[in-house]
Amino acid sequence: MMDETHVAGTQTFPRILLQHAKQRPGKPAFREKDLGIWQTWNWSQVSDEVRALACGLAAMGFRRGMNLAIVGDNRPRLYWAMMAAQCLGGVPVPLYQDAPAADMAYVLDDAEIDFAIVEDQEQVDKLMEIKATLPRISHIIYDDERGMRNYTQPELTSYKNVQQLGRDFDRANPDFFLREVAAGKPDDVSIMMYTSGTTGKPKGVCMAHGAMIAAATGGVGFDKLTDADDILSYLPMAWVGDHLFSFAQALVAGFTVNCPESGDTVMTDLREIGPTYYFAPPRIFENLLTTVMIRMEDAGYIKRKLFHYYMDVARRVGSDILDRKPVGMMDRVNYTVGKMLIYGPLKNVLGMSRVRVAYTAGAAIGPDLFRFYRSIGVNLKQLYGATETCAYVCLQPDGNIKFDSVGLPAPGVEVKLADNGEVLVRSAAMLKEYYKRPEATAEVIDENGYFHTGDAGFFDEQGHLKIIDRAADVGKMSGGDIFAPNYIENKLKFFPFIKEAVAFGNGRDRVCAFINIDMDAVGNWAERRGLPYAGYTDLAGKRETTDLIAECVEKVNADLAAEPLMSGTQIHRFLVLHKELDPDDDELTRTRKVRRKFISEKYRVLIDALYSEKTSQYIETQVKFEDGRQGMISADLQIRDVKTFPAIRQAA
Repeated sequence: MMDETHVAGTQTFPRILLQHAKQRPGKPAFREKDLGIWQTWNWSQVSDEVRALACGLAAMGFRRGMNLAIVGDNRPRLYWAMMAAQCLGGVPVPLYQDAPAADMAYVLDDAEIDFAIVEDQEQVDKLMEIKATLPRISHIIYDDERGMRNYTQPELTSYKNVQQLGRDFDRANPDFFLREVAAGKPDDVSIMMYTSGTTGKPKGVCMAHGAMIAAATGGVGFDKLTDADDILSYLPMAWVGDHLFSFAQALVAGFTVNCPESGDTVMTDLREIGPTYYFAPPRIFENLLTTVMIRMEDAGYIKRKLFHYYMDVARRVGSDILDRKPVGMMDRVNYTVGKMLIYGPLKNVLGMSRVRVAYTAGAAIGPDLFRFYRSIGVNLKQLYGATETCAYVCLQPDGNIKFDSVGLPAPGVEVKLADNGEVLVRSAAMLKEYYKRPEATAEVIDENGYFHTGDAGFFDEQGHLKIIDRAADVGKMSGGDIFAPNYIENKLKFFPFIKEAVAFGNGRDRVCAFINIDMDAVGNWAERRGLPYAGYTDLAGKRETTDLIAECVEKVNADLAAEPLMSGTQIHRFLVLHKELDPDDDELTRTRKVRRKFISEKYRVLIDALYSEKTSQYIETQVKFEDGRQGMISADLQIRDVKTFPAIRQAA
């Protein structure tokens, strides 16, 4: 039998797994909360589980070069399925678990999927529906057996049965598993992740083991991560951010991956685990802040006064204290009192008491939101990357944080700007190719090996990269001012009452915006004022709601007036949309990025009304309900003019 030491190098993820099983066999590798109880698997057990699954897949006909679809919430067994496919020289293809069957069908067809491992009955039903038009799907393996008793289709097999088949196969072929792992090369594709499709059909991004390991190794060294760290893994497995943090870095560093019981219990599970390492896109940090602000609105007078007083102290000196910069004695004492009374309990409520490093990425985060978390002592930092760069381009070093930048080029990464301001990247952590799209690959990687990100940015005098917006989205007002819609939208979304925003202004004389209200925050605000409402459309249409949002918009305009580059892009008019922008209605991607072109076409009548003298506009819109039905909603939307401010000239 082949000796495991022969494959204990770190060139591929399966070899790293075997190395952990040998060097730290009893160390916790994965935890999952099930029925209120945390279950733990150490590295030795994970290695055994992966080996059994890999051998079972091989016995069923899965071979080197094949792609394995993975669909479900964050579950240890689904992460192990990724490892099992890699052990056999196959490629895992994670899909967004909340995607409707039609969206999944495109990826399953494009990725040429024969085998799929899914979480539960819900995902089985989707794949069986897809199989009616995509018969090549020959094996569907399910993890959770609840509700599956009466499913007798020959394509279906339980995860447990595949592992038992694998153990039998392993006994009959004792050299097979290690021989397959040894055959893997760093240049082999380790994962295929589909782009969000903001500008067209999603593309399969193929990343090699060596590329993902380079990104993970760089990040682990940069933040001094060790096998003593803990992370809570709750973001979609199909998102490159989760794959970098919860798979690649977890394997490189050997730290523990904790999977929550469900999406509804994430906050409770976060507090129980108390992760030391935390990652979330800006919308999660926005939602957490909204929850805090709602609770403070409901608090008593004294508690509210204390909160606002000490938050003022935190805003003034909290970030400097976190960065170990000089702060006056009285401010330091005041902050220490605030830490006992406000910041400590607040971090505990947020589940961040033990967080040593927290990252946000996926979209630009508003400077005010960023400042809030750092001011209460959360070491929140930004990273910048893309699916095609293994989510690894720029990182913010401890003690050198700027609220309006994404940091310095990460170790081993070259970053430069094209003549038009587009960010170009070259490193070992880059895509190998787009799956079956050689022409698309050639479009984004130039002859010098630089990946063209499609983002527009600039370097400040200290070498920090500042991202303005997507290069394709940056435009000019008719008066010559730069128009960066995402920059404006992030300022709007800092307010807890605003969930989503879409700004318009390219080629026009003024900026106008669509606003989505946050149902929880505005609903709570309305209830405390005795305002009855019958749902989102009714609440969004109330004059009082429009007044509330107008106050937020005017505060954003005051901020923009103080920024020389952006003072000409203040918002002149807005309306509150009658429905929430939704991925199921194709208005947002699955990672909740705005599909600007689609929205501009779908709501053309509303945009025209904003740029006319109208004060209201009637609209009917088709929507998809969660159960798949379609319906129409209609409303007469108010259009509101808001105050703008003269540009504030900076002192020389």
